[in-house]
Amino acid sequence: MDISVYRPGELGSADRAAWTALQSKAHLNGSPELANPFLSPEFALAVGRARHGVRIAVVREDGEPAAFFPFQRTAAGVGRAVGLGVSDSQGLVHRPGFAWDAQELLRACGLAVWEFDHLVEGQTPFEAGASGTFPSPVMDIDQGYEAYLSRLRARSPKFTRTTLAKERKLGRDAGEVRYVHHEHDPAALRTLMAWKSAQYRRTGRSDRFAHPWINQLVQQLFHTRSEPFAGILSVLYVGGRPVAAHFGLRTERVLACWFPAYDTAFAKYSPGLILHLRMAEAAAADGIAYLDLGRGHKEYKDSLKTRELLVSEGWVTRRHPVALGHRARRAPVRALRNAVLSRPELFEPADRILKRMGKIRSKG
Repeated sequence: MDISVYRPGELGSADRAAWTALQSKAHLNGSPELANPFLSPEFALAVGRARHGVRIAVVREDGEPAAFFPFQRTAAGVGRAVGLGVSDSQGLVHRPGFAWDAQELLRACGLAVWEFDHLVEGQTPFEAGASGTFPSPVMDIDQGYEAYLSRLRARSPKFTRTTLAKERKLGRDAGEVRYVHHEHDPAALRTLMAWKSAQYRRTGRSDRFAHPWINQLVQQLFHTRSEPFAGILSVLYVGGRPVAAHFGLRTERVLACWFPAYDTAFAKYSPGLILHLRMAEAAAADGIAYLDLGRGHKEYKDSLKTRELLVSEGWVTRRHPVALGHRARRAPVRALRNAVLSRPELFEPADRILKRMGKIRSKG
């Protein structure tokens, strides 16, 4: 393989265009998972502006780009997926039929190990290092919103009926319901981030927006708007007041759901569910094929999904002491986390404890 490694600012416009073209054709070529916004050059470049150590490997065949592999690395050669911790889709973007050797790729990138937690399907050379595979629910809207809603009614008639009734009641009780699919007001983004931070603290989770680099990344992507890629802020207003919002990323065919939140004063109306249905309707009108709800078990995802993709976590390693040490430190933590998440008898008590801790912190 002819592999060149670039810093984000060194990647030329021709290579960026070739990368985007591979994603645009992914659905036609039978690899729709490669069209995910988290695998786009715009996401990798934005992370590169917010974090050190981002690199992009370009693999060429006969002088033409055949694959793009974005990653982050430390001086010691520890590699991670770009945006690990906030990225919901990871891997190598490639042309149809492209085969690669994982060891050769890591060697060319100066990596002893590459860690991932949302590896997309079909990455056979990397999947050999997977330690677990997990569902990532999606909402299929490629046949239009009404077709999606019909499927939802057939599968979950009570849920669909109740959610639509709550939207009508919300309008009667609080004022006109208005949905903006692509809100450009930065104040609405700040409101969403404040809601999300409060949710993290309330549920005892780590507040992602307490990390400056994540704030910077989201702000950058909010202002990124082009035909092949954009940050999308969607807001549900009632009586002129925002009651639910979501910030995600879209390519030509995929809307990746990322940061949803709502005003808890309106919780009884399920504004988050109403928002997701409105998002699906608007995205279908824009030609989006599906909304990727992201890995993780949540009741609302189970209610809205039409099917599931699969993503994997694990490590690709070379024979190197750095790789052995990194895996020895990380593997027990991941194994414990996944054991708790996959077993209700462990997850439910842990979740209750986290929420109690969140309430104590908020009172303090």
